[in-house]
Amino acid sequence: MQRAISAAEAAALIPDGASVMFGGFMGVGSPDRVFDAIVARGARGLTIIGNDTAFPGVGVGKLIDAGCVAAAKVSHIGTNPVTQKKMIAGEIAVELIPQGTLAERIRAGGSGLGGVLTPTGVGTVVEKGKRLIEVDGRDYLLELPLLADFALLRAHEADYNCNLTYRLTATNFNPLMAFAGACVIAEPDEIVPVGVIPPDGVRTPGILVHHLIERPR
Repeated sequence: MQRAISAAEAAALIPDGASVMFGGFMGVGSPDRVFDAIVARGARGLTIIGNDTAFPGVGVGKLIDAGCVAAAKVSHIGTNPVTQKKMIAGEIAVELIPQGTLAERIRAGGSGLGGVLTPTGVGTVVEKGKRLIEVDGRDYLLELPLLADFALLRAHEADYNCNLTYRLTATNFNPLMAFAGACVIAEPDEIVPVGVIPPDGVRTPGILVHHLIERPR
């Protein structure tokens, strides 16, 4: 069994300048306690990789507000005007990636693949600087895999072997990112005894998880 660590201990593991994947969709299914601890630590220069930058003061938006982020690789920033202002001011570098392409690039990274071929973005600004490959007379973009120094997951349940379950939309990016982070930190809502989670209910096996955040008090 593994000892659960505090959110502050987890934040201390993440150095300035690290790349960080985070699960969730517009703040739902994101590791909020770890985000709060990262802000409290005063982290700087992070590259964040996730679906979006949520809202001001919500989810990963807390890191944006606090100046922790230097770059964001996300599918959109439309719900966070703070991200937009900082991008225009040159304070944050933003790479906008079509949502499906983002998921596939993360999956490719975690699976050890050399990239993904997709027609999405061909003939648009998304194509700029990317390799075009023709397959059976159709053009595809070669999208390179995405990996990160850390993957921060939000789980519904965990046991002390670090097996994880998720609820509803938290299943979108969290399970993919478990494979793509060099260090995986999981923040569960509840920690249950080993054996409570049935084998076929495990969405992320504990062998992929390096640290478990203690449950909220």
